[in-house]
Amino acid sequence: MVEIKKISTEKSDLKKFVKFGIDLYKGNPYFVPPLVIDEIATLNPKENPAFDFCEAEYFMAYKDGRPVGRIAAIINRQVNESSGMKAARFGFVDFIDDEEVSAGLIAAVEDWARNKGMEKVIGPLSFTDLDKEGCLIEGFDELSTMATIYNYPYYQKHIERLGYEKESDWVEFCIPIPDAIPEKHIRIGEIVKKKFGLRVLKYKSRSKLKKDYGRKLFELINDAYKDLYQFSRLTERQIDKYIDEYLNLLDLDLVTLIVDSNDEMVGVGISMPSMSRALQKSRGKFLPFGWIHLLKGLKGKNDRVDLLLVGVRPEYQSKGVNALLFVDLIPQYIKKGYKFAESNPEMETNAKVQNQWEAFNPRQHRRRRSFVKHLK
Repeated sequence: MVEIKKISTEKSDLKKFVKFGIDLYKGNPYFVPPLVIDEIATLNPKENPAFDFCEAEYFMAYKDGRPVGRIAAIINRQVNESSGMKAARFGFVDFIDDEEVSAGLIAAVEDWARNKGMEKVIGPLSFTDLDKEGCLIEGFDELSTMATIYNYPYYQKHIERLGYEKESDWVEFCIPIPDAIPEKHIRIGEIVKKKFGLRVLKYKSRSKLKKDYGRKLFELINDAYKDLYQFSRLTERQIDKYIDEYLNLLDLDLVTLIVDSNDEMVGVGISMPSMSRALQKSRGKFLPFGWIHLLKGLKGKNDRVDLLLVGVRPEYQSKGVNALLFVDLIPQYIKKGYKFAESNPEMETNAKVQNQWEAFNPRQHRRRRSFVKHLK
């Protein structure tokens, strides 16, 4: 018999919740574990500023006294208010291949959602659009990335069996790094610079980058991503957190800003070496020795780069600004020995983004899906 238990937000309970999602994939060569301390912080209302506009409940499934599944029930009030929906989300979902387990977990979310006055449930989603989202439905034999969910193939069947239908798909591409900047991009880049008075801006100091453009960078992301599926606008507290925690990790060679004649930011491209193998070796732990693998991942030899954030201000989109990002970043990729770039998830309907990869012979190697069910 399956027992569903509510999990508290005490760090000891959250650690069990996180570790189940790692232990389930022990020995799987494609799963990339999260950094445990980061995942716990994301789930903790005291540490994650998304709880200013979100609420959540966590559940774990037990069978014969051992953990066999987990799930989070989430409501993002900001998205609900802007969209007019009454939707709850399920996320952080993992379970053994047992229909009784998956049914119990989903039922716990649906009951919670009904009690909160919600009319439908969507997932897998997290608190915001910059968190991991989407159930993997293609690409199970591809190495995952630190920014995406990996799950077993049986998840889709379990979710659909419980009455969920396709809501939206994301696609991902593996993009070969060219030996040189394509002439087309050089030509377009020069035209764009002259036409709009744009220039590439690079930094050698993280503190100066944060001071000059840290906040503006995330404000641009808010503007560039505002029309994307289920996007949740970053608040001042979230921006402060991202500036403090993430900008310090970046290799500034891989950060490109595009500014206009008034030094206002028009576009940004942020990438970093793939941390997939490093996280696998660390098993998601920073201590006692995980930090060594993570440092090697950041500083050591790597053939893959993750395209974390690419954003262009709406009034400049589809005008060739991305060419300037490529012209600056491709030589850096070549210099550092990268052979492939990971696009990370893009909406399948986002033709503007996908068209920019055409010149590089991309391979669409993963697809993931969010599901929806209307509650009765």
